[in-house]
Amino acid sequence: MASSAAHPAFPSRYGTSAMGKLPDRSAFGASSQQRGDQQRAERERERLEKERQEREEQNQLSEEQREEIKEAFMLFDLDKDQKIDYHELKVAMKALGFDLPKAEILSILQTHGSPSEPANPNTPHHPRLLLPFAQFQSVMAQRILARDPREEILRAFDLFDEGGKGKINLNDLRRVARELGEGLEEEELAAMIEEFDLDGDGAINREEFLLICHQ
Repeated sequence: MASSAAHPAFPSRYGTSAMGKLPDRSAFGASSQQRGDQQRAERERERLEKERQEREEQNQLSEEQREEIKEAFMLFDLDKDQKIDYHELKVAMKALGFDLPKAEILSILQTHGSPSEPANPNTPHHPRLLLPFAQFQSVMAQRILARDPREEILRAFDLFDEGGKGKINLNDLRRVARELGEGLEEEELAAMIEEFDLDGDGAINREEFLLICHQ
């Protein structure tokens, strides 16, 4: 019987392989910890950048605009918990001149809102998405700053123009002056119409109103 040829020894199943030692398990742990630290640092950078952008947006608003946002939120935060739900958000935004469809309101809540907490942990709870005041401020600041100035002026025109006539007449001025508590005489109101009525029809149309606001 022929003698068997010498074969190189197979690496032991539990010993050192031909490729060298198995990687140290501690290296996997260190690598995983580094990735975790990097992810946390990245999230923190993103949070700080978002806060910086929100501060810049707030600083670009006028004091009057910031107060309008606050008043709209406080008015429709019916339970005064510093959070508003879908229906409260919809009417608050409408009060600020943004009449959005349902899908867009829901998108805002899904992006910026947080689930409601149960009033009683022992009872079944169906969470609703709620928008805190800080997020409402940020959303409204972005939308107000992106709004066309002409659109803002025409929105003010519509508040004067009762009935959508397309013109502001003496009766409109009289009504607005009364609502604002301005004690203007009839002669003063008529003089305002006469001064800005360029086409002589006894009223102020949209283009004339735009000219007034751009002066």
